[in-house]
Amino acid sequence: MTDAALLKYETMVPASEWPLSAALVVLASLLIALCAQITVPLPFTPVPLTGSTLGVLYAGALLGPRRGAASVALYLAMGAAGLPFFAGGAAGWHCFFGATGGYLAGFLPAAWLAGTLARRGWDRSPLSCAGLMLLSSTLIFVFGLAVLSFYVPKGRLLALGFYPFLIGDAAKSLLSAALLPAGWRLLRR
Repeated sequence: MTDAALLKYETMVPASEWPLSAALVVLASLLIALCAQITVPLPFTPVPLTGSTLGVLYAGALLGPRRGAASVALYLAMGAAGLPFFAGGAAGWHCFFGATGGYLAGFLPAAWLAGTLARRGWDRSPLSCAGLMLLSSTLIFVFGLAVLSFYVPKGRLLALGFYPFLIGDAAKSLLSAALLPAGWRLLRR
């Protein structure tokens, strides 16, 4: 990191807040890993239902774009390094190159978007917060479907990688939005 970049970062995050920021990023990455263990395999698609998106959206909205995205990046790095943090205990770099790799890749921009929208006030009312979560979840689908399209028959993409997950993602978005006030109370302490 150059001196100018370090100086810019130091002015964004005071040195006294680095330990707290680092702890929050680590805790959020572990929360995402825990949520990923909530997995329901679907026999007709290579994509399982998971709790991962709940953790990703919550981390982004609660911690903001930088720390939220950092927590997702750490989660992805730990899973890639071999820790059993991906859906159902999967681990390793190969997870990024399979049918579900696009969904994993979509986690990072989704957390950043959730954090950005939250910082712009979208987390202040239940309706706008639900919109924040659904928009961020859409990014995960965009990335996921783009990669999944190489693994499933043409004409079956939405039936195998989108429609079965709509109700679950809506529920996870609403749950994440409902949990935000509790997260804010914890952060204030």
